[in-house]
Amino acid sequence: MNTETNNRTDIMQSTVAATSQDEPVSGSRLRKAILHLLTAALFFSLMTFFVRISGDLPTMQKTFFRNFFALFVATGAILKNRIGFSVRKGNGVSLLMRCLFGTSGMIANFWAIDRLGIADANMLNKLSPFFAIIVSYFIMKEIPTAIDWSCVAIAFIGSLFIIKPSVGLASIPALVGLYGGFGAGAAYAFVHKMGKTGQPGKTIVFYFSLFSCLVTGPFLIFDWHPMSPAQWGCLIGAGVCAGIAQFNITAAYQNAPAKDISVFDYTQVIFAACLGMIFLDEFPDIYSLIGYVIIIGAAVIKWQIARKR
Repeated sequence: MNTETNNRTDIMQSTVAATSQDEPVSGSRLRKAILHLLTAALFFSLMTFFVRISGDLPTMQKTFFRNFFALFVATGAILKNRIGFSVRKGNGVSLLMRCLFGTSGMIANFWAIDRLGIADANMLNKLSPFFAIIVSYFIMKEIPTAIDWSCVAIAFIGSLFIIKPSVGLASIPALVGLYGGFGAGAAYAFVHKMGKTGQPGKTIVFYFSLFSCLVTGPFLIFDWHPMSPAQWGCLIGAGVCAGIAQFNITAAYQNAPAKDISVFDYTQVIFAACLGMIFLDEFPDIYSLIGYVIIIGAAVIKWQIARKR
């Protein structure tokens, strides 16, 4: 599971990801991508759980420390493997867009987590693979099929059951959570684009974490809330889990496109729902469950079709 600790693995991942978008993904690369994605799903759900139980802290404060500790993890991995901090020529704009969308999406997701059940917030965030397909169409000209577009439409319908727009202002946290999914999807599309050029995943994680800290850090000056030892522990745990998850999800999308592996990303919702029910006494309502079934069903259909191709 710890394949991100080898520099040769980074180079191999980047090289094979640089193949043509029309070339089918090999079985070994697909299995590796799926394993990375399952690992990322587990640690992202733990990150969400730690953020939630960290208590009544400002969203920017939670976001800063989530990335601050992840930054140490990324820096240590780069120094250990001696891959350097350089950005490959032509990747500057893509890296900036990954940071912008990733940071704004994370802030939105954390804000929603404090106002929704963690299962609902995670499900809205898990619309990211569908958004990744849409964004990839514009930035890499990866043309989705009619089935792909249909699955995106079905997933959006499923999200309405979670958002519940008829409840008026109460749906605002869900809409913010929906943007969190879009931000994550756009960020992963740019990760996939950089993977085609051979950009090491560790440097992508490093610059994303650094950028997020620089954006959210100034807010701590004006709205700092003292933290108890338990809260420090929760945010350290969130940062470490986030760092592990980021390495794995970056490797996953460098090894295979979203359309081939996205269905496995939804295991995060299962992990998050279990944590919510066991530790937070959070049980999704019937409308949310319907939304889960619709969205996961669309993802499974899309993956099965891509697999047959």
